[in-house]
Amino acid sequence: MNFKLMTAGLAGAAMIFSAGISLAADVTLRLHQMLPPQATIPAKAIEPWAKKVEAESKGRIKIELYPSMQLGGKPSELVDQVKDGVVDIIWTVIGYTPGRFPRSEVFELPFMGTSATASSMAFQEYYEKHMKNDFPGIHVIAVHMHGPGLLHMKDKPIEKLEDLKGKKLRGTSRVVNKMLETLGASAIGMPVPQVPESLAQRVIDGAVIPWEVVPSVKVQELVKFHTEIPGSPTFYVATFILAMNKAKYEALAPDLKAIIDRNSGAAAAGMAGKVWDEQAIAVSEMVRKRGNTITVIEEAEAARWRKTTEPVIEAWIKSTKEKGLDGEKLLASARAALAKHEKAA
Repeated sequence: MNFKLMTAGLAGAAMIFSAGISLAADVTLRLHQMLPPQATIPAKAIEPWAKKVEAESKGRIKIELYPSMQLGGKPSELVDQVKDGVVDIIWTVIGYTPGRFPRSEVFELPFMGTSATASSMAFQEYYEKHMKNDFPGIHVIAVHMHGPGLLHMKDKPIEKLEDLKGKKLRGTSRVVNKMLETLGASAIGMPVPQVPESLAQRVIDGAVIPWEVVPSVKVQELVKFHTEIPGSPTFYVATFILAMNKAKYEALAPDLKAIIDRNSGAAAAGMAGKVWDEQAIAVSEMVRKRGNTITVIEEAEAARWRKTTEPVIEAWIKSTKEKGLDGEKLLASARAALAKHEKAA
């Protein structure tokens, strides 16, 4: 047999074998979340993040995006979907699973957050310090927070504390709902995709959501009035998680794991926070130009709101003790992280 021919044949076989190994290492990850693809985080954070991971892997990782719960289930089920391996990656609001992750609730307490960027970096730091064992079966890519929350009302503006009495308001989580009730409103917890229909059918009089989410669910077309509560810390914020099925993550080739790791933690949290902050300015201006009324309550009035909601913080601390946690220590840690990152922002 001709030696050159044999060598060429062996080289070709090696190339085919090598290609087979490469193909075997490729992975497709399905990312499931609850908002439409044009919403702030899906369009400006999740999709760019997915494309970055794909590019760095040179196509060996493919991430398929499934917005608006296209793979079935409810937003409150996303954590279990990724834990059970029904999907590979999820993005969701942690508070949609009430009481399940009590350490994260400290950031949902009244008047805790700052800017989305600083809050997200603080929450990521807090997660790494206090919450790494809170998500069994799940590999957390990053946690983050949205920008300052505000009130959106159908028929009447909220200008003072008394205006909230008896109003049916959509809340985001157990803690935020308790805050709204303490302020005199009737809180109705629901994921944000349910807000438009609930407003249209007058199931609720208004909702608390940040500016950034408003256009994705067309709240500006369903309400006339928006109320901002000034100052820092802000009225309320919600906590989010971008996470992967742990078994799926651990099955990745080491170099592919490293790509996920490089795009995790503070890098991902900071990117999400920056997007929230940038969009808040653009959306509030859009709403103003549309002709909706934006009310900013006076600082003295905001102080009344802060004072009125103090019992919510006290009740949360008490509830953590019943769960074997030190709520006072967790609150101090969260506030320290927020102050640190607000100063650095």
